[in-house]
Amino acid sequence: MVTIGWSDAAARAGVTIRELSEIDEFQQVNRLFDDIWHPEPRNVPVPLELMIGFAHAGGYVAGAYEGDTLVGASVGFLAADRTLHSHVTGTVAGRGIGYALKLHQRDWCRKRGLRRITWTFDPLVRRNARFNLVKLGARPEEYLEDFYGTMADAINEGDASDRLLAAWPVDQDRRAAADAPAVDEPPRALLACENGRPVFHLAGGEVVLVGTPPDVEELRRTDPGTAAEWRAAVRTALGGLMGAGGEVIGFTNQGEYEVWVH
Repeated sequence: MVTIGWSDAAARAGVTIRELSEIDEFQQVNRLFDDIWHPEPRNVPVPLELMIGFAHAGGYVAGAYEGDTLVGASVGFLAADRTLHSHVTGTVAGRGIGYALKLHQRDWCRKRGLRRITWTFDPLVRRNARFNLVKLGARPEEYLEDFYGTMADAINEGDASDRLLAAWPVDQDRRAAADAPAVDEPPRALLACENGRPVFHLAGGEVVLVGTPPDVEELRRTDPGTAAEWRAAVRTALGGLMGAGGEVIGFTNQGEYEVWVH
């Protein structure tokens, strides 16, 4: 849960964060994103022209710098209902740069009277789910099947682009969704990770668990068949529960979504 300001988080990460407005800065963002995703030219995370347009039209384009070197960037556009949709964020991994950028983004939105920030993330990627749900306190609002269609890059290629739409309130530090209801029994797993594979179980009660693979990106490279099994299983379990009105209220240390079924 968020407890510090963006400037403190940036200092801890050893970076400075600022909005971007010049052509050479946008080109630096493109090069950084190329280094992270290694996309095919037709599948870049955000075209240079759109980045320029978003910034000129009042959207969010910001970068994190270590000295003169760009080590993180985030691009977002204004959406309906006083919302910023954070389309893409990429950083050098493992240093807290993404956390600092999200806090900067939230402060930017607060100053402009926006209510919330939304973004999409792959429900199979544990570290992203933990970051979004546990560290930031965002909550998934919708399960989106194959949202981006085929993605030709080194991270996503060969897998359907299912995503969760996360929402993060701008004006509060607490978690966005209701706390888990008091229950007499601990939550039971509807979908579990057993020996690295997805296994369904009968599960009742108000809160059920939906497991994820330990490292789906490695699975895509080494065992694409099992990665595809996980995609189908999580789509059935998590997508089915959310489609029926279930709310994701947390994410466990074991890599399971906690879903309130009501």
